[in-house]
Amino acid sequence: EGLGFDVVSGGELYAVKRAGATLGAVYFHGNNKSPSELREALDWGVGRIVVDSAHELDLLEDLGRQRGVRPAILLRISPGVEAHTHDFLKTGILDSKFGFPIVTGQAEEIVARAARSRHVELLGLHCHIGTQIFDLEPFREAVARVLAFAGATTLRNGYALREFSPGGGYGIRYTRADDPPDLGVAARSVAGAVRELATQYGLPLPRLLVEPGRSIVGPAGVALYTVGARKEIPGVRTYVSVDGGMGDNIRPAIYGAKYEALVANRPEAARDEVVTVAGKYCESGDILIRDVALPRLAAGDVLAVPSSGAYCLAMSSNYNLNPRPAVVLVREGQARLIRRRETYEDMTACDVG
Repeated sequence: EGLGFDVVSGGELYAVKRAGATLGAVYFHGNNKSPSELREALDWGVGRIVVDSAHELDLLEDLGRQRGVRPAILLRISPGVEAHTHDFLKTGILDSKFGFPIVTGQAEEIVARAARSRHVELLGLHCHIGTQIFDLEPFREAVARVLAFAGATTLRNGYALREFSPGGGYGIRYTRADDPPDLGVAARSVAGAVRELATQYGLPLPRLLVEPGRSIVGPAGVALYTVGARKEIPGVRTYVSVDGGMGDNIRPAIYGAKYEALVANRPEAARDEVVTVAGKYCESGDILIRDVALPRLAAGDVLAVPSSGAYCLAMSSNYNLNPRPAVVLVREGQARLIRRRETYEDMTACDVG
């Protein structure tokens, strides 16, 4: 589809390389990239490396010096913007492991250093305030703060803001109550703010990059579970267990993420009971959906959970040595297996002795 990719590990970089992506359109993020990951990025021709620490800049300068190249970089700036989302999903506040804060002066220090370096090429700035955000105002505020910073620092540090990425994090609809922004409106809002503020601060209009990630792949995925055991506690709760859970979707356990569900084999049946959908893992917190209205479920029913395309398999594990599920691509009535179900042999392949 001509899209670029954000990656945050050598493994993700390898995956997009193996898939045949144009590596010049790959942006390598991460707050603690290893020396081997940075060497791979340079060996494979990654387009941009988004520097997130002074240590990383040290590593890149050494690699550039050794190889006689100047890696193209953006610097991740922390604008200090409060995104209206879960605390674990906030990435642009002062107290965060990500980015160089503007308010402490550390952002300008790293800009000055990168701008005068002979071993990296500073192309611009990146920021990211969080994920699953519905309100556009924090995005505009982040743009305003970073471009004000750029306007104040470009001339005195001798660099031009050729590229700017205000990140992504646009929310999607997990439940009927969610009201995500229209992406066209979001694009016009952010692009309009960049154009207006670049003019205000006397900056040339930079190349604008966005990271739509979840907003594309999240709604594209549906997780299918098979119903098994049922536990009724009179006057308290009814638990219905499925053949997956926190191993394939950790979000409800760590973020309190909410989902809805549909009985795929009886989609029009009346929703005549309220149940809690539990996973099969040995944790009391392994709950996929709490107190959801569904038709009365029986063993063998197939439960479909929409909006499972992002941060489910990407965060999956083999906890309790459970295999991860298969992935099937469906388009215009045709289905194609694109990732087979794991086997016991797969899970023990790395064991030695």
